[in-house]
Amino acid sequence: MKLGIILQSNNPEHIWNTFRLGITSLKAGHAVEVFLMSEGSELDSIPDSKDFDISVKVSEFKELKGQIYACESCLKVRGKSESKVCPVSTMSDLLNMVESSDKVLVFG
Repeated sequence: MKLGIILQSNNPEHIWNTFRLGITSLKAGHAVEVFLMSEGSELDSIPDSKDFDISVKVSEFKELKGQIYACESCLKVRGKSESKVCPVSTMSDLLNMVESSDKVLVFG
């Protein structure tokens, strides 16, 4: 199965759980793409905490061949031109992810 996940939150617990599901899905043999939009595009600036090891989860997700994309417009609204964790993408890329996914989930 191909799972598309839209992450719209900068809440550390939402981010952590998003990537935990992604990792579990990848380990079960599924393909997973995460599209960061709205506050989710701030992923690269959310620090780890005692309870939420976000950088570890993102690294593990990427090592397992999970794909992450960040909304270009959402980054621009935040004064950024790039993301430190993934390529910059567009609404057309999000549409392609939605169309090619068997299931789409939204966190945030």
